[in-house]
Amino acid sequence: MTASVGHVSFLRPSDEPSVAIRQLSRWLEADTPAPLLIETSGSTGRPKGVVLPRRAVLASVEASARRLEASGRWLLALPSSYVAGVQVIVRSLVAGHDPVVVDGLDIGRAAASDRSDTPVFASLVPTQLHRILGTPEQLAALARCHTVLVGGGGLDRDLRRRAEDAGVHVVVTYGSSETAGGCVYDGVPLDGVKVSLGDGGRVQVAGPTLFSHYDGDPDLTAETVVDGWFLTADTGRLADDGRLEIVGRIDDVVVSGGVKIPAATVAERLRRHLLVQQAEVFGVPDPEWGQRLVAVLVGTAHDAELRDWISMEHPRSWAPREFRWVEELPLLPNGKVDLQVLRASL
Repeated sequence: MTASVGHVSFLRPSDEPSVAIRQLSRWLEADTPAPLLIETSGSTGRPKGVVLPRRAVLASVEASARRLEASGRWLLALPSSYVAGVQVIVRSLVAGHDPVVVDGLDIGRAAASDRSDTPVFASLVPTQLHRILGTPEQLAALARCHTVLVGGGGLDRDLRRRAEDAGVHVVVTYGSSETAGGCVYDGVPLDGVKVSLGDGGRVQVAGPTLFSHYDGDPDLTAETVVDGWFLTADTGRLADDGRLEIVGRIDDVVVSGGVKIPAATVAERLRRHLLVQQAEVFGVPDPEWGQRLVAVLVGTAHDAELRDWISMEHPRSWAPREFRWVEELPLLPNGKVDLQVLRASL
């Protein structure tokens, strides 16, 4: 659907995959296409309207193909209106193939529908990969893909290892709607993309894949795009080999009893426990501690066991004071955990 805001027209990719594929096919063929208007998921705050010109999207597509050293048909298992789904569609169309829409997580059926010799690719979020690992026939189908990009949140090291042991070629991506999707692959920026760390380790991105502005919010645009650099809401560090590692978000440090605790680091440690399937960690107001750390988990471990598990690698004071066990975590349509709903429930 083409939307007009004021005197400016945008293309909003449809939530219906077949419609989005037709829209983006025409968009690629147009002489002077309207920019895309991508609404962010709002997983950590209010959704924003990100305006992406075609040149930024194509710069990302071309850089991705160069990094993967191949192109071909893509399996669409992500919402077609979000940037990751849009990129799946555009990558496939640019390579000369209609993407294959995945019904649910039936990767096997989708992959089998392509009887050509062209390489097949997939893009997933960690939750989808976790679920596929529990279904041997789907896992086998995923392993036949040339590459599986995994983005939309940190990928647990054990989850990646299990997938790779099953023959899945995993590449972990980092990016956002503002960067036309994943712009850093396995910690290394795509060609043309520059990454630096600002104050407090804030991740900053520059290059040809950047968005032009936020629709209707010039103040936010001015705050987040400075001298050609997009100032993300993420914090990171550079490993010894120069690869970017995402540590958390600039607002996820919890101060409890005077101790600064990086919630994302605690959550990552919890996810590595064999009896924990999913974990998110938050700070909530507390009259005694100022904030107390609360973990929301899916799994079967015991609280005391997990406190010991955390203290094996981090200070004991980083262990959550409260554990809440649930059957499943709420998800957004794009497969990310709905952190806003979780935070509200606490």
